[in-house]
Amino acid sequence: MGISKAWNWKEETNAVWRKPSAESYFIAHRWKEENYKNLLDFGCGLGRHPIYFAQQGFCVSAFDLSADGIDALVDWAKEENLDIRTDICDMLNLPYGDNRFDCIFAYHVISHTDTKGVKIILSEIKRVLKPGGEIFLSLCSKDTWSFQEAGYPKIDSNTVIKTDKGPEEGIPHFYVTLDDILALLDGFKIQSIRHVDDCYFDGQKRNSKHYFILARRCAE
Repeated sequence: MGISKAWNWKEETNAVWRKPSAESYFIAHRWKEENYKNLLDFGCGLGRHPIYFAQQGFCVSAFDLSADGIDALVDWAKEENLDIRTDICDMLNLPYGDNRFDCIFAYHVISHTDTKGVKIILSEIKRVLKPGGEIFLSLCSKDTWSFQEAGYPKIDSNTVIKTDKGPEEGIPHFYVTLDDILALLDGFKIQSIRHVDDCYFDGQKRNSKHYFILARRCAE
């Protein structure tokens, strides 16, 4: 069985978690053109993406393992007068029926488990996503500093536990190569994969690499 642990949102003060990611703007436009309606935000944190997608007219469901995150989203949705279904649950066991969603947005969340957990999560995604529906997800790259050089303890060949004080302390992080992605996404037709290095932010040089993947569930 895989593992998962909630992010400690009470320790997170960076305002970035209240603003939609750059990728979400493109994805919202694409999914409108595809006439997708029912959207699942996968591990929603404080709610930046559920709020944005609901504002764009999608019927949004969102979940997180953190009750603090869900409470923040519920309050924010009330302020914006938006109707968003929220659930506190583990991404290893989703509380949704089969073929429920047209599209799933999973930004910097699926990596917060170990190798066994990722396989379970992708199986759950395939279950709740309609055939022909799309998922946009990010995964941590094995080329990044936090896997190659940081010295975090490893719990399997792909997964480290972050030990720095703050919201990610004790959180597992799963890392991949391109070949790993191709092997993991069985049952999906990959539309695109980008390998991105966020090499400068918060006024500092960085080495933070992720894969951004757009894939469509194959028809059965």
